[in-house]
Amino acid sequence: MKELTSMKVGFIGAGNMASAIIKGMIATAFVPAEQVLVTDHSPDKLQAFTEATGTVACSTSEELAAQADVVVIAVKPNQFETLLTPLRDTLQRHRPLIVSIAAGVTLAQLEAMIGAAPALPIVRVMPNVNAVIGASMSAVAGNQAAAKEEIQLVLDMFNAVGMAMELDEEKFSIFIGIAGSSPAYAYLFIDALARGALKAGMSKEQATRIAAQAVLGSAKMVLESDEAPWVLIDKVCSPGGTTIAGLCKLEDEGFSSTVVKGVEATIAKDQEMLRSAEAKR
Repeated sequence: MKELTSMKVGFIGAGNMASAIIKGMIATAFVPAEQVLVTDHSPDKLQAFTEATGTVACSTSEELAAQADVVVIAVKPNQFETLLTPLRDTLQRHRPLIVSIAAGVTLAQLEAMIGAAPALPIVRVMPNVNAVIGASMSAVAGNQAAAKEEIQLVLDMFNAVGMAMELDEEKFSIFIGIAGSSPAYAYLFIDALARGALKAGMSKEQATRIAAQAVLGSAKMVLESDEAPWVLIDKVCSPGGTTIAGLCKLEDEGFSSTVVKGVEATIAKDQEMLRSAEAKR
């Protein structure tokens, strides 16, 4: 692979997720802005974005694919086949590293769509919505053609917008349950804490800020501590105190088991969607 100092990274699609990744890469000096190529179906949006970021606009996907050493496909899953079919010849000639950030499009499906022989190196990434603030959790998996250094390159790319971890593709549905969809569950928890404070007489705006910061700090504590969450829980709970009273009430109402059921429902739905998509191909 080329050195980062000369490598060109291309993005097909400049939506919210792609924009966040590009801005994170530039902000962390992962790659210079002038080596980032971007194309989008909206010329006006593309021009505004590239002018604001100092990146390079490509008028077509073919133009981008012929130049980029890494091609990040950042379009909706139902657009993949339409996009990739005309790009097959260009991709096979140029043989860039392909990176997909689409949910529900497997490595095997991507290989079939691209149709290269031998297979092109492809890395599938599952980021979450918090990439827009540089705090994403991303899962990364490569096909057999992807070398270790290519997978590491993608890990570094997505570490620029949070934290990235290599994960077997078969575990991606589980990842969605605890990272892809869980921001919504965390927002719900923060809102529920704030509603409890609202009920007790605090303004919702003030309570939301307090609850959000408390949850942020708690997550940071888990990541930076060598101790398991249950050990940290015990450290917060004083004998006969307020925290243990609230904790016991939450458990009486099935808090932990309900969260587990939510994760299980998310995994089951993702598996159902994968089977449905496969049946249609």
